[in-house]
Amino acid sequence: MDEVDIEIVANPDVEAPILIEGLPGVGHVGKLVTEHLLEEKECELVRRVYSEHLPPQVSVGDDGTTELVCVELHALTLDGQDVLLLTGDYQAQDNVGHYRLTDAFLDVAEEFGVERAFALGGVPTGELIEEYDVLGAATTSEFVAELEDVGVEFREDEPAGGIVGTSGLLLGLGQRRGVEVACLMGETSGYLVDPKSAQAVLEILQELLGFEVDFGSLEDRAEEMEEVVGKIEEMESQQAAMPSDDDLRYIG
Repeated sequence: MDEVDIEIVANPDVEAPILIEGLPGVGHVGKLVTEHLLEEKECELVRRVYSEHLPPQVSVGDDGTTELVCVELHALTLDGQDVLLLTGDYQAQDNVGHYRLTDAFLDVAEEFGVERAFALGGVPTGELIEEYDVLGAATTSEFVAELEDVGVEFREDEPAGGIVGTSGLLLGLGQRRGVEVACLMGETSGYLVDPKSAQAVLEILQELLGFEVDFGSLEDRAEEMEEVVGKIEEMESQQAAMPSDDDLRYIG
């Protein structure tokens, strides 16, 4: 196999599609968004991207059959707007792989005439939160202003350390190719898979692209995660209430 191998599955007719990337990352925010859109909307698999920079493994289906790990691009329409969804279970395992794979994703996007892209992800707060803001970054000041109009926040020096992985390189390499790219990052604790953060990002996308989608399954997952968070908070409070060694007194 080549370093990067792109399998052509279908070539649907699309008009000025937008690329939306949602690969695994902090809180699995971006991946949850793309998975939800694939579940809720009719879509067509158009490309599989294989690479030696992805983990050396296969996935095993319910019927026992295997498939080599890859990243997939699906075509769908969101209320008249054609979209290419980029998603998968893994990102590259090394720096060179991130560059090679992101270049390949942009090659496919270029084939389909993509001129605008959204990279989706999470930004960790390090603590459990109630209100979920969406932070942004973009390749042009005009794009920044457009995002601010729908409630995306731009904070100085955030995210700390910049944006890494596929999302960061879509911004950097996309800009060099003349593609207008924005990154939408939902605040998340960073400890758990975060459906609430994913919903906050998806709501921003709805405003920007003018489509509607049902949030039912995301809300169900959020309720499940709230139960998990509740148990974690209960355990933390119990541990805090336990006496420390300094508090223990023994009579013998």
